[in-house]
Amino acid sequence: MKIIVARWLFDGEEVRENLAVAFDAAIEEVAPFEVLETRYPNAEVVRLKENEVLLPGLVNPHVHLEFGANTTHLRYGDFMTWLHSVIAHRDELVDACKAACYKRQIDAMLQSGTTTFGAVSSYGRELLACKAAPQRVVFFNEAIGSAPAAVDALYGDFMQRLEASEAAASERFVPAVAIHSPYSVHPVLMRKILAETKGRLLSAHFMESPAEKAWLETGEGDFKPFFKNFLKQSMPLQRPEAFLETLDRPTLLTHAVQAGDALLEKIATAGHAVTHCPRSNRLLGCGRLRVERLRELGIPWLLGTDGLSSNTSLSLWEEMRAALMLHHRAPLELFAAELLRAATSRAADALKLPVGRLAAGRLADLVAVSLPDAPDTAESVPLQAILHTRTVTRLHIQGKQHV
Repeated sequence: MKIIVARWLFDGEEVRENLAVAFDAAIEEVAPFEVLETRYPNAEVVRLKENEVLLPGLVNPHVHLEFGANTTHLRYGDFMTWLHSVIAHRDELVDACKAACYKRQIDAMLQSGTTTFGAVSSYGRELLACKAAPQRVVFFNEAIGSAPAAVDALYGDFMQRLEASEAAASERFVPAVAIHSPYSVHPVLMRKILAETKGRLLSAHFMESPAEKAWLETGEGDFKPFFKNFLKQSMPLQRPEAFLETLDRPTLLTHAVQAGDALLEKIATAGHAVTHCPRSNRLLGCGRLRVERLRELGIPWLLGTDGLSSNTSLSLWEEMRAALMLHHRAPLELFAAELLRAATSRAADALKLPVGRLAAGRLADLVAVSLPDAPDTAESVPLQAILHTRTVTRLHIQGKQHV
């Protein structure tokens, strides 16, 4: 049993002052230290400094590790420019990222405070690295492929990867399912996979770019020559409304930057969540997610980094700093607190995991960060933490200390 005493504590919802957390593998109690030292007299006591903040471990629900070897190979500024560069370098980059490459990314996430991540996997090559990770991992086996004649083969490949991940399942490794996107997965393949995987967590890319929006809604735009030349398709597989209607469970929809009000209302009604990747959206010219509209509709939005194919790091702190600048009209301190919720409690709830909050009964995934000086007010703590944090000073996963 340990007790961590903190001047400042973000519990996953709000900042609280002068509290302590008693925990073993799970959190036993959050209360003033005077109460906890009486109830747990044999506990090891750790006192954080006045300039340190205690938080739940960060949760990154959407990361691709397979392109972790990328640095300067890919081109940015426009989604189609990026996509063509991915196709040109895909085999080279995927082959270059092996065990050490996966471990480097996992370790970097750990040092920056990510205690849970959702790994979206197209090939399954990072399975062993994710299984060995100290973090809690939701392993999203991704289905992709639109050729009608290949549906059975694609389904067989997907099921083989899913079964391999199910064989590796544990308390901290959760097999899950991803449908790549409405434009890249044949509806028959999608329905077969959904029917076979009921009960599994589900993720999908959705309405990411202007090119995707034009193609799905009108069959025109920059995707038209791409599909004609590469896949011999003259029309989109399905409209975005049909894609949403096919989803048979609450889904983590990544991006949704180009979703209009009608689609957002469908997302809200169905109980889906949206994973926001601001740096990826900026680099690929996708636009700005209307988080204020999501808030009005009651759609929970989370914060993800995407992968190193469209980002420069997997740090959620850097993602939060980018979001502060991207959403420049949002009230700064209030929005900073919302970003911390997006990276902790909201993401944990969407992944249906008992983490993301410093509360009794939650698993003891928690981190401490150090600021240059002690904050003056509780309201300023989230913003100051986002502005100044690069790495964490302490990190526990299910009670075990890793940093």
